[in-house]
Amino acid sequence: MHSSGMTRKPASLAIDQGTTSSRAIVFDQQARPISIAQKELTQHFPADGWVEHDAEEIWRDTHHVVDRALGDARAQGYSIIAAGITNQRETTVIWDRETGKPIHNAIVWQDRRTADACQALKDEWHEAAVAQKTGLLLDPYFSATKIAWILDNIEGARAAADAGKLAFGTIDTWLLWNLTDGEHKTDASNASRTALFNLHSQQWDEDLLDLFNIPSSLLPSVEDNCAHFGTTELFGDPIPIWGMVGDQQAATFGQACFKPGMLKSTYGTGCFALLNTGDQPVMSQNRLLTTTAWRLNGEPTYALEGSIFVAGAAVQWLRDELGIISASEETEEISASLEDNGGVYLVPAFTGLGAPWWAPEARGALYGLTRDTGKAHIVRATIESAAYQTVDLLDALGRDWTGGISEIRVDGGMANNNWLMHFLSDVTRTPVTRPAYTETTALGAALLAGLGAGIWQNLDDIAAKWSADSHFTPTMSDDEGATLMTEWHAAIRRTLNEIEE
Repeated sequence: MHSSGMTRKPASLAIDQGTTSSRAIVFDQQARPISIAQKELTQHFPADGWVEHDAEEIWRDTHHVVDRALGDARAQGYSIIAAGITNQRETTVIWDRETGKPIHNAIVWQDRRTADACQALKDEWHEAAVAQKTGLLLDPYFSATKIAWILDNIEGARAAADAGKLAFGTIDTWLLWNLTDGEHKTDASNASRTALFNLHSQQWDEDLLDLFNIPSSLLPSVEDNCAHFGTTELFGDPIPIWGMVGDQQAATFGQACFKPGMLKSTYGTGCFALLNTGDQPVMSQNRLLTTTAWRLNGEPTYALEGSIFVAGAAVQWLRDELGIISASEETEEISASLEDNGGVYLVPAFTGLGAPWWAPEARGALYGLTRDTGKAHIVRATIESAAYQTVDLLDALGRDWTGGISEIRVDGGMANNNWLMHFLSDVTRTPVTRPAYTETTALGAALLAGLGAGIWQNLDDIAAKWSADSHFTPTMSDDEGATLMTEWHAAIRRTLNEIEE
């Protein structure tokens, strides 16, 4: 409670709106979490390969968790002097500017409904031009074809958009609109995931808007990641919003990967490896993505990114659909209980395969089953698949980035699985470092906001707050690792052959 004689301690709020939950975490000046609130988000699957969220539920949940986290922090004597927003990227919302109501459910980044539209553009030889401008591939993953789908499939939407009556946003923009009095802004990291933003000019691109048939009046203005986005007055004392950043870029920032060649790999719903390439975009020759990591004082820092669509989501599948575990924490002990994987491999292509394969039509497959295969083998195959997919990403990164990778900084929920982290180090032949605090996505948003508000002075000040908790080094023989990868690639080939037949 407020006490007249008490000096209140400054703190930074992170709003972390993810694919499966909405969270609010308050961090102190040492970048330590002091209060947290979380709510799971309903997933909607209206058709095969379609994934939606209720944008209004996202906003209600966010309001709820922020209220709870702020109440807890203020009760401990903290004053919230800045807020940062981080979000599931690419997920697309279009709403009516007058009513603030969405005209359709949010189409989630995992959604594959625009695969045919992407293929049609590829068939017309547009992919090279899109990649050159945006650093992205023509894939349903990105926002552009999702926007076009809503405009073309919701009655009256295109006419309303042409009349300037609708607003588009990724989830950061949707939350900002609701937190403030209708501020319509995004940041350079989220903009660079839409396939409408030119990496080089750092602006929306007219040619891309024409290609995807999207009116520019829909789009938010694009700010630096550390900027004054607006102020929220919904939670008592006004709180300025000083930071906004897409979740994977936020985790890279939270991991203090500030120098070129530093790499982080997040193991959440999906798995995302980002490699800092400095002030120049490195255009991938290996079907990886080039993205704006963050932009500070008008100066962009770029990253190469490999995106795996399913990592932790496969563990959720074990729990919720198969019922062979009751909590994700059980996977560590189960995996360790087996001498080996019994020749069982899971290719978790539940929503297609991401980098470096980019096969949206691929579907999940389990290989190598025998009469001896038990639940434990399926669990272990699921956990191993996150590591194998990372090897494929690092191989592709290593071909684009010749500077070498000396360490993988890991985070996300699956990073707490010691068995997986050791296995990851074994099959990648690379040291793995887990930080003291693994929720680096929220941390990155809080750090950017605190940078804007003066809680931290500069990147060196922030880097000094990062600390390692655990190190994992490879102990597996090269031969054993090579055999596992050979069998994994055989499983991948069979999965890809399925869609070609």
